[in-house]
Amino acid sequence: MNLQTVKNRFGIIGNSEPLNRALDVAIQVAPTDITVLITGESGTGKENMPKIIHHYSSRKHHEYIAVNCGAIPEGTIDSELFGHEKGAFTGATDSRKGYFEVADGGTIFLDEVAELPLPTQVRLLRVLETGEFIKVGASKVKKTDVRIIAATNENVQKAIQKGKFREDLFYRLSTVPISLEPLRERKNDIHLLFRKFSADFAEKYRMPGIRLNPKAVDILEKYSWPGNIRQLKNVAEQISVIENSREVDELILTKYLPDIDSSRNLPMVIDGKKESDNFSERDILYKVLFEMKQDVTEMKRVIVDLLNNNNLSSNEKTALITKLSDSSKFDGEIKFDKQPNNTVSLQEENIREEPPSYNISFQESVEIEESLSLEEREKELIQKALKKHNGRRKNAAKELGISERTLYRKIKEFEILK
Repeated sequence: MNLQTVKNRFGIIGNSEPLNRALDVAIQVAPTDITVLITGESGTGKENMPKIIHHYSSRKHHEYIAVNCGAIPEGTIDSELFGHEKGAFTGATDSRKGYFEVADGGTIFLDEVAELPLPTQVRLLRVLETGEFIKVGASKVKKTDVRIIAATNENVQKAIQKGKFREDLFYRLSTVPISLEPLRERKNDIHLLFRKFSADFAEKYRMPGIRLNPKAVDILEKYSWPGNIRQLKNVAEQISVIENSREVDELILTKYLPDIDSSRNLPMVIDGKKESDNFSERDILYKVLFEMKQDVTEMKRVIVDLLNNNNLSSNEKTALITKLSDSSKFDGEIKFDKQPNNTVSLQEENIREEPPSYNISFQESVEIEESLSLEEREKELIQKALKKHNGRRKNAAKELGISERTLYRKIKEFEILK
């Protein structure tokens, strides 16, 4: 079959070798029922391939249904694909056929298949293996004869490593893989596509077409086009509508090409995880509190070392001991008396006397080794509240500011006996 005939029928522009190879593979597998997986960046025209395969297959007179898996909420995607029975869930006032049942005998195109939740992937694998599925809320197995063509712009191998996509489903879908090259790899096709889009918009908006000078063509072909064909089409439409001049030079063209290459060169973490990624917000707050406790403990150690030196007078040492003793009663909070000039005056006594020996033990002067576990403090507070209210959980929960259910769960978690 002539490739140019296929391109003209489906509006495909380009003569690059990767594009011709992808079209040739699509035409070759069309008469069979082999499952096809189409990969490529967003905007490369993946939606054309399943139409070509369906048109040249024996199923072309049956249904062709295209489903964007990423646009369907996770809670309803099973119902959309496989259908549901009346009363299967809230709002299911009637039974409904799913896409696989409607497309029986035809072709179903699953776009963004990598966005499917894992439970739905298991159901899809069953359809691929046996052609069987069960409606949501039903117990009877149904059969379907449908050809599945899938597409994704994600790196499926990385999704498998992260546990977001089933490896067995990947191998069932990719019996015949078709990869579409990004537009930056098809430099000779960029100007052809731009001229085609310009002519289409000139006819649509009833205005003369735009033309690029040689320097503008050179810039057009050297641009990276991260949005691929979709972005090129948008740029052609913008210039056609906004610019009054039909001759477009390099200065006009560059105004419509966003400079995003610099942002792509910024450093980033590759295959790495920050330690905080594994913590919830509550865990991070606990971690910060523990670090604050350690800082306070270290501060107390320094003060104890100062007290054991002979550089301070007996009155100053006594004042520091009193402050430390008072602060230990308030969870390690230390209050400092501020001088007007934010300085501390240390004056030695004029009368020389033998300073008393301060053998300050770690436990006697200040309890530095305080428990850093918030769970122990939480357990202690719960025990005190229960004791205060004679084991009445409702009153204890009210005083603690938590629900009775949460208190009951904490009692079981900490194994607190009434």
